[in-house]
Amino acid sequence: MRFEEALRIVSRRTGGKTRTVHLFCGFVPLHLETFLKAHLALRFPEQNIALKTGLFGDLEGNISQAAAEGAEGSVVILEWSDLDQRLGFRTSSGWSAQTLSDIVLQVEEKLRRLEAGLILLASHLPLALAPPTIGLPPFSYLPPSQAGDSELQLNALLAGFLHRLASHEGVRIVSAALLAVTSPQSARHDTKMDLRAGFPYTVTHADALAELSARCLFPASPKKGLITDLDRTLWKGILGDAGVEGISWSLEGKSQAHALYQQVLASLAESGLLVAIASKNDPAFVEAALRRPDLLIDPARIFPIEAGWGPKSESVGRILAAWNIGADSVIFVDDSPMELAEVAEKYPGIECLRFPSEDPGAILDLLWQLRARFGRNEIREEDRLRLASLRASASLKEASATEAPADFLARLGAKVTFESAAGDPRAFELVNKTNQFNLNGIRYTEAEWKDLLRRPGAFVAMVSYQDRFGPLGRIAVLGGCMRNDLCYVDIWVMSCRAFSRQIEFQSLNWLFEKTQTSEIGFQFKPTDRNGPLQTFFAQCFSGNTPPEGEVVLAADSYKNICPALSHQVEDKWKM
Repeated sequence: MRFEEALRIVSRRTGGKTRTVHLFCGFVPLHLETFLKAHLALRFPEQNIALKTGLFGDLEGNISQAAAEGAEGSVVILEWSDLDQRLGFRTSSGWSAQTLSDIVLQVEEKLRRLEAGLILLASHLPLALAPPTIGLPPFSYLPPSQAGDSELQLNALLAGFLHRLASHEGVRIVSAALLAVTSPQSARHDTKMDLRAGFPYTVTHADALAELSARCLFPASPKKGLITDLDRTLWKGILGDAGVEGISWSLEGKSQAHALYQQVLASLAESGLLVAIASKNDPAFVEAALRRPDLLIDPARIFPIEAGWGPKSESVGRILAAWNIGADSVIFVDDSPMELAEVAEKYPGIECLRFPSEDPGAILDLLWQLRARFGRNEIREEDRLRLASLRASASLKEASATEAPADFLARLGAKVTFESAAGDPRAFELVNKTNQFNLNGIRYTEAEWKDLLRRPGAFVAMVSYQDRFGPLGRIAVLGGCMRNDLCYVDIWVMSCRAFSRQIEFQSLNWLFEKTQTSEIGFQFKPTDRNGPLQTFFAQCFSGNTPPEGEVVLAADSYKNICPALSHQVEDKWKM
């Protein structure tokens, strides 16, 4: 981004709310502040962006005070001079052997204090930390081609500091490897600007660092599923022509790039990504090919498999129905531009990516692109359960087709567990990614979420479910606050994997009993995606979906419409 473009972006104003972010560094941020504000504005186009930079020269003090100030996140930029001024280029203190030994000791102590301050700050709001991007000054007597003892000690201290911080929830370390791609080391330091004004970065480096810091602090929501083609994509060759043994994904077959693709899919599937196949092929041939022992992705992690001769868009449609997710949460990968265009026309929200089968370098770029689309900060139990629960839902649907729904549900052996969601990051994740059964569609920043939990009389319950088809894990969140012995709910979401099991009825049943309230008020808003919630509310309110706003459900009215429930209920939470 050019600096003039960044200025135009930050000058725009919207009618939305203001998102406040801290920017802390040991120098006057100048261009860095402008670029960071611009990239945050692009990330949140409907919001105004405000940056708080604190007092110049007081990095530790700014970090310690920020926890008490209102903001949605913090970006902290470290350079070697922040750890000891003698490691900067504006020093005149000399670099004798004794001085370097003292610098190492001082850096160790400074990192210890910074670590404590950053952990405290991250407990209140998310934090992106950029480690030093400007190299050390030429303090060693050794030739530049040889690393010296002091340099190695400093880098070891920094690496340990970053490794410890990365284990703390809320701390995100900006990737030095990716920054090296977008901003080469030789193009980062503006020596003249550093010596004259104390701002160390070139304009291009300030832009690259700001962009990566913004993405690290507020990553895009990951996609949920990937649908892949087979021929010239998952493997090299055409299955129908080459046969099961003729297709390849190996160094010997000059098709190792396809092996890398399989490995990435296997890794993503293990982390909870849904992977399916849409292929124009004979189903029997596909089944045989997927049984090959050298396949690098376990076929058990692929569901469903759509092989046949109909249009790819029809296969994609059946996969989306089986997953019960929207097309905008899915990526379709195929080597054929025609197939990609056909699917994109039928499902405009889906992201279609071409597999460049004849270009290994472009395939590697695609793999990094997939990592970016599906990357997540943490793998939870529910991520690992997702595929099994979808298979179980398919089995449940098939089994329930032969008997009355009430009779079938009574034989499920279902268990619903309620416990506090305070401090559980799964609750925040569910609220921000669930669309269909969602009370009002409100999304929260991490800081806003923590403020909700601190409200007087606040409660947030996590709902887990399992039955004879297996566990679904933590699948619903129900939260609000008590107002003069009446219950007010403004948070209620449930995963689509949990539909058709009467969990929503049991959740309200539990809440009425737990709070002993005579009525529950809901902050309801119909959206273009929360149809299942609207359908449930129509059942609760005399067959009509209530209007937007606070709607009230009386306990007596609810008892009249609530069906007989057969779940075993486990209450682990004391309100």
